[in-house]
Amino acid sequence: MQEPVEVIRDPWGINHIYAENEHDLFFAQGYAAARDRLFQFEVWRRQATGTVAEILGERELKRDIGTRLFKFRGDLEEEMNYYHDRGSEIITAYTDGVNAYIDEMLRDTSLLPVEFKMLNILPQKWTPDIVISRHQGLLGNIGAELEIGMAVHLLGEEAARDLYWFHPKTPVLEIDPAVDASLLGDHILDLYFAYRKPVRFLPQDLKPEYRKNETVFRSELETSPVDSLSIGSNNWVLSGDKTQDGHTLMANDPHRTIAVPSLRYMAHLVAPGWNVIGGGEPEIPGISIGHNEYGAWGLTVFSTDGEDLYVYDLNPDNLNEYKYKDGWETMETIRESIPVKGRASEEVDLKYTRHGPVTFVDSLNLKAYAVRSAWLEPGGSPYLASLRMDQARTWEEFREACEYSHIPGENMIWADKEGHIGWQAVGIAPIRRNFSGLVPVPGDGRYEWDGYLPIREKPHEADPERGYIATANQNVTPDTYEHWDAIGYEWSDPYRGDRIGEVLDSDRKFSMEEMKALQVDYLSLPASTLVPILSGLRLKGMAAKARDRLLSWDFRLLPESVEAGIYVAFEKELRKKADEEFIPVKAKEIVGGIQLKKVIDWMVYPETRFTAPAGEKRDEFLIGALTAAVESLRQTLGDDMNSWHYGQEKYKHTYIVHPLGRAVNKQWSDSLNLGPMPRGGNGYTPGSTGNNNRQSSGASFRMIVSTGDWDKAVGTNGPGQSGDPASPFYDNLFRPWAEDKYFPVYFSRGKIDSVAVKRVRYLPD
Repeated sequence: MQEPVEVIRDPWGINHIYAENEHDLFFAQGYAAARDRLFQFEVWRRQATGTVAEILGERELKRDIGTRLFKFRGDLEEEMNYYHDRGSEIITAYTDGVNAYIDEMLRDTSLLPVEFKMLNILPQKWTPDIVISRHQGLLGNIGAELEIGMAVHLLGEEAARDLYWFHPKTPVLEIDPAVDASLLGDHILDLYFAYRKPVRFLPQDLKPEYRKNETVFRSELETSPVDSLSIGSNNWVLSGDKTQDGHTLMANDPHRTIAVPSLRYMAHLVAPGWNVIGGGEPEIPGISIGHNEYGAWGLTVFSTDGEDLYVYDLNPDNLNEYKYKDGWETMETIRESIPVKGRASEEVDLKYTRHGPVTFVDSLNLKAYAVRSAWLEPGGSPYLASLRMDQARTWEEFREACEYSHIPGENMIWADKEGHIGWQAVGIAPIRRNFSGLVPVPGDGRYEWDGYLPIREKPHEADPERGYIATANQNVTPDTYEHWDAIGYEWSDPYRGDRIGEVLDSDRKFSMEEMKALQVDYLSLPASTLVPILSGLRLKGMAAKARDRLLSWDFRLLPESVEAGIYVAFEKELRKKADEEFIPVKAKEIVGGIQLKKVIDWMVYPETRFTAPAGEKRDEFLIGALTAAVESLRQTLGDDMNSWHYGQEKYKHTYIVHPLGRAVNKQWSDSLNLGPMPRGGNGYTPGSTGNNNRQSSGASFRMIVSTGDWDKAVGTNGPGQSGDPASPFYDNLFRPWAEDKYFPVYFSRGKIDSVAVKRVRYLPD
C-alpha cells in the first residue's frame, strides 16, 4: 500500500473501506475479500487455472482439460483495460491485496481456515488472469442448442418445436443436411460442461480424522433434479411519482445457487473518485449491484445467445484439417501439462478451429465439433465491466458504461437522484442473418456471424410514463424492436415478471416496506390460473377434499399453508405428467422437460393439445395429476391433511451444504452446514425459491435503495459475509435471510461509525 487505509466492519459483516487513493482501495478490497473467503478463493483459483486434478486426482482431469481449452488467450493487458481505463492497475492491485493475505497465512499456516487443514493443502498466489476467468459465468445456450438439435433429428422440426416455448418470433429449427444429426450426443460437450460444474469433494479427499465413513456417505447422497428455468432474477426501478418519499427507487434480487459461502460478497469502497456500496462476485474488484453518490443499479439476465456449435468434416488424410469453404484448414494445437494427484502429469493437445475450441473429434466418422463463444472476445469476463458503472453519475454515463458489459446478457436498470430511471439490455450479441442459433450448424463457412450488435442498439428505455421499469428474465423486448437477429428465443416463464407488474401497476405510491414485501412475495400466478379449473372436476376422497381447500385459498405459497403444500405437489405432478405423456418415448432422455407456461396454456386451451373431446381429456389429465399429488403427500407427510403444511423439513426448506459438508464426519457437518429452515414460494413467485424441495436457488443477496436517502437502503446476504466457519460472520445472516428479514446497508460515515463492531487501520510498509 501507498497510504493508510481504514476498514470499518458493521454488525452485518460489510467491510467499509476508506482509502486515500485508487490503488490502495482495490488492494484493500482484495485483502479483505481473501480474508473472508480464502477457501472459496482457492477453489476459484484452481477452477480458473485448470489445476483441480492436482488436489482431487484423475476424476477431475476432464474439468481441467475443459478449463484450459476455454481459457482466454488474448492480450491480457488489453483485456483488463477493457473493463476500465485503468483496469490493469485496478485488477493488479486487487490480486496484490489477495496475495498479501495469502502471504500472512503462509507465514503461519496454523491460522488457515479449517478447510485447508481438512484437505491438507495450502493456498497459492493469484495472478490477474485468474480474475478474468469465465468459468462461473452465465454464458449461453450451447447445451440447449445440442438438445434441440437431437430432438429435431428424432422428432422432426414441428414436433420438436411443439415441446419448447420459443418466442416472440418463431425460429427455424431445420438442420442443414451437411450435419449428420444421428451423430449428435451429450458426449460432444463433455469438456464444456466438465469445466463449468461445481467442484464436488468426496470423503477420500480429506484427511482421515475429518472424513465421513464412505458407506454412510454413499447412502446419504441425494439427487435433486436440476431446474435451470428456475434460475433467474428480479429487478425494478420506480420514478418519484410512484414512491411515498418522491424519490426514485431501485430493487434487485438476483437468483443464483444458494450456497455457503454466499455467491455474492458485499463491500463499501471509498477513495477519491469512488464511493460505491453493494454486492458482487467475491473474486473480482468493484461492485456489480448497488449504488454510488449519484444513482443505483441492478441486473437480471436478458436472453442473449452468444454460443454456437459448429460441425466440421475432417480430412481423411489428415485429421488435423477441417473443411472450410473450398479447402482444408489446419486446427491450431496447444500442448499443456496438467498435474494429477497420485500419478504423472497428463499431456494434452488442445485444438482450435477458426470458430473456437474443439470439444470432440470423431475420427471414426471424420467429424469434429467446436464451440464458438462470444465471451472469449476481450471483455467477456462476467461482471467486471461493473467497474465503469461504479463511477457513473448520470443515466447517459451509465449507458456508456453498459457498452462494455459483454457477459452475461443482462437487463441493467438505473435510478438516480435527479429523478431519472432507465433500462439498457447488455451483453455481447452475435448477429445471425441466416440461422437461428438453436441447432448445430456446419462449420464450412455458410453460417457465420455478421459481427456483434452494438450494445446501445439492444432494447432500452428511459423515464417511461407508467413510472416504473421491471424485468424478471421474461421477454421485455418491445414489439417495435428491429434487431431480432441478435435476440434470443428462450425466456423464463413470465409469472414472476407478471406478478411484479401487477403490483407496480397500482396507482398507489410505494413505501420501502412494500418493496421488501414484493421481493419476497409468494403469490403464485400459475396457481391463480390452474386452481379455478379444478372446480368442475369429478374427484373422490382426499383428492376432492384437497381440491375444496384449494378453491378457498389465496394462492400464496406460505410456509405454514396446507393449501400451498397441496398446490405445489399438484403443480409438480402436472409437469411430470406432461413430460410423461407429451414427450415422445424416443426423446425422453433428451428433452429435459416442458416449460410450465406451455403446460398451463394447454390446460387453459385444451383444444391446442388434446384430441376431441378436448375438455374431457384435459379434465382427466388434471384429475390424474391432483390424485397423484395427494397420494404422494399422504405417503410423505401422513394421512392427516392438516399436517401437510408447505414449509417443513420433509417438504419445502433450506439446508445449505458447505462444499465439504457432505464429505466430513457428523461433528464437522453440524458446524459447516446450515439449516434446515422452512421456506415458502417456488420458482414462479417473485420471492423465488426454486422448484426443488430443498431450496437450491433463489435470492441470497438482495438490495433496495431509495435515492432520497442512501442510509435507508436495505439488503440480505445469507448466510453471511464470511466463508470461514470460525468467523462470527459465517452464518449470522442465515436465520434472518430464511425468515425474509433485511438489514440496513449504511452509506454515510456517521451511520457506519455508529454501528461499527471493528475498526482496523492498515499502514504501508
